[in-house]
Amino acid sequence: MYPPKRNLGFTLVELLVVLAILGLLVGLVGPQVMKALGSSKTKTARIQIENLAGTLDIYRLDVGRYPTTSEGLQALVEKPSGVDNWNGPYLKKSKVPEDPWGYPYHYRSPGEHGPFDLWSLGADNREGGEGEDQDILSWE
Repeated sequence: MYPPKRNLGFTLVELLVVLAILGLLVGLVGPQVMKALGSSKTKTARIQIENLAGTLDIYRLDVGRYPTTSEGLQALVEKPSGVDNWNGPYLKKSKVPEDPWGYPYHYRSPGEHGPFDLWSLGADNREGGEGEDQDILSWE
């Protein structure tokens, strides 16, 4: 006689147990991953602001002043009219970067907190906020 056939698949109960375990893992780990992602964008914005501030210092060494508010950060990639000794573009990609949330950085010169103010309004693109919505400021 032949040996009896065995089903080698999973039962519905086994599949439901595995799905329940996966659901619990996603529920516990998912929020932590999203929190880490948000804080990494904030850190990226701080680093970009520091890099842009250093680039603005190089511009000032060449031109003798920081770009005006009307010239903005675009003066780092395109020569403003009436500016001598411009030795740009000062940014590698010849494009002013956006903040990690896709918004332009805000720039003011002369600044209220120093020779220039450079900031991002965070994920919500509105003043104030906490967490990922907090403002990232060059003067803090």
